[in-house]
Amino acid sequence: MFRLQDKDALVIGLGLSGAAASRLLVARGARVTAMDNSDTPELRREAEELRDLGVRVELDLRLAPAGQFDFAVVSPGVALDSPLVKELRAREIPVIGELELGWQQAVCLNVSVTGTNGKTTTTELVAHLLTHCHKRTLAVGNIGRPLCSVADETKQLDYLTLEVSSFQLETIRFFRPAVAVLLNLTPDHLDRHHTMADYARAKARLFENQQPFDWAIVQTEALAMLRTLGVKVPAKLITFSAHNRRADIYLDRSLIISRIEGWVGPLIDLEKTHLRGPHNAENVMAALAVGRVLRLPLEEMVAAIVSFRPGEHRCELVAEINGVKFINDSKATNLDAVAKALQTMPAAQPGEPNVLLIAGGRDKGLDYHDLGPLLAQRAKHAILLGETREKLRAAWSLFTPCTLVDSLLEAVNEAVRNAVPGDVVLLSPACSSFDLFRDYRHRGEVFRQAVEQLARTSNGGVAAGATTNGVGRKSS
Repeated sequence: MFRLQDKDALVIGLGLSGAAASRLLVARGARVTAMDNSDTPELRREAEELRDLGVRVELDLRLAPAGQFDFAVVSPGVALDSPLVKELRAREIPVIGELELGWQQAVCLNVSVTGTNGKTTTTELVAHLLTHCHKRTLAVGNIGRPLCSVADETKQLDYLTLEVSSFQLETIRFFRPAVAVLLNLTPDHLDRHHTMADYARAKARLFENQQPFDWAIVQTEALAMLRTLGVKVPAKLITFSAHNRRADIYLDRSLIISRIEGWVGPLIDLEKTHLRGPHNAENVMAALAVGRVLRLPLEEMVAAIVSFRPGEHRCELVAEINGVKFINDSKATNLDAVAKALQTMPAAQPGEPNVLLIAGGRDKGLDYHDLGPLLAQRAKHAILLGETREKLRAAWSLFTPCTLVDSLLEAVNEAVRNAVPGDVVLLSPACSSFDLFRDYRHRGEVFRQAVEQLARTSNGGVAAGATTNGVGRKSS
């Protein structure tokens, strides 16, 4: 544990991670100055609570306050090439993130999960598996609960289960997972990282402080990309893939099979689980590999996986109304996630598109043209909102009809006007939520409320998965 008593710390950003970092620093005896470049009612309430703890808080501040600080803790939303970070480095103030600070104060080993897609599902699955096998853990990190907020609880834990983003990994110094999981690498956050190579290198920082006795569990395709970039993985390695049977753990139809010495043969049949599709197969493979290196009994792991249900906002069935399914996949904030969602949607008639896709939000610098051929196969209509709607229409209109709308409620209503029995209305945005919503959860909840309102006006209320009559009509 790193000593913080009498240190002067600057915390930049007062979202979840910044507030948690401020509280931990105060509890450890540091003198804390916190700042944010906004001034909202929520921030003012947070500021008052922090001031009561002795934190000096500055709102609506663009550059760092005067004074010498021993280090700065920056929010994941602050880019390392921003004027603020450049100023800090010019003043020779070390810059770390909340993940690094929390890890420095934690006292148990951690299993850390990153990748473009599947992080949250896999983190939750690993935590569920550990708990089922009588290990004490908490799922924290980028999943919505900052590591700093549970640093004191780690004394009672066997392992921390961490979801880790590329933004968080940019600001590590000594952070080291005992077990590091890299699920996949596909284009994302190129507005921040600029190139796919830089994005991959940011993800690869997960391994940089590992030792030869640690473990790295890596998708074969992601590992190949890292090797082309000259990235070395110093830990003991287990590979997995839904598409490459040379991996240590691979998929054969619905069976997950291991060729690891002492663990050879089928591990689990996915048909017995609530996790379907090749992407979820890889999430299960990664979780099983974690359990293997932590010496958990296979029989108990299988029972845990069979009982596991994915969380909200991930291809979640909200309702079925008049034969039309409404699916909330608000967590899909990049093209690969949308592609996986489209591929797993039930088809009405072979070869006929039946998905009404609701997409759009804040641009992440992606090439949206890449999704075009799949849209031609699966999407009968794209309904677009948010900052990227014009850009999406320019990229997708050759592949499927596109309609622009101003709100998510309008998008749902437009989908209903064009839906017929057997269709799927899929919220899978391909973009971040921050132009119109607080986060992907808020976006998913607004979608859910719109669908539930639709169900009530149709038949007095409906449960998820139930069927009502009288909503939706044939498109003209």
